[in-house]
Amino acid sequence: MYDGVEVLDFAGPMEVFSYAGFRIFTVAKKKEPLLSQRVLKIIPDYSIADAPPADIFAVFGGNDDVAANDSDVIKWIQLRDTATQTYFSVCTGAFILGKAGLLDSLTVTTFHRSIESLQRQVPGARVLPNVRYVDNGRVITTAGISAGIDGALHLVARLKGQEAATKVAIHMEYDKYVPEQGLVVSH
Repeated sequence: MYDGVEVLDFAGPMEVFSYAGFRIFTVAKKKEPLLSQRVLKIIPDYSIADAPPADIFAVFGGNDDVAANDSDVIKWIQLRDTATQTYFSVCTGAFILGKAGLLDSLTVTTFHRSIESLQRQVPGARVLPNVRYVDNGRVITTAGISAGIDGALHLVARLKGQEAATKVAIHMEYDKYVPEQGLVVSH
């Protein structure tokens, strides 16, 4: 998390993961209050100095330059590589994963207005428009904002089964969810 993070980018997937029974915690560079879109104050659970390992490592869009251009944050993400089973980005959070070298040689997506910019910044990746999410196995990227919900539901289906994901979508009254509406790249 960082100052300027997009509210729905993190709140939507966090709702999905919470209803699916995942243990969730937030991390920022420092354990100080952050301001999301100049509206919502967030107090991170951990800083990069004391954060525990996570099976799923999620990054979100918004003012992502804050994190993507912070060498301490990028190094910290790179050092977590051995403990992390899945990386998950929403919207322009893909730029953070790209800066950490996690998108090289992958097919990915991001916010529709940032497709060309991500392609320039990560020339080794294939950046697709018009897809809600791309699942490369270890790395899942989603398109902008609400697409994070779809990507999170896809990850729940992958880990806990389609029935679990459908139950979460129904509970959230998220009727936009269509299983397999993203791209799953052969692993």
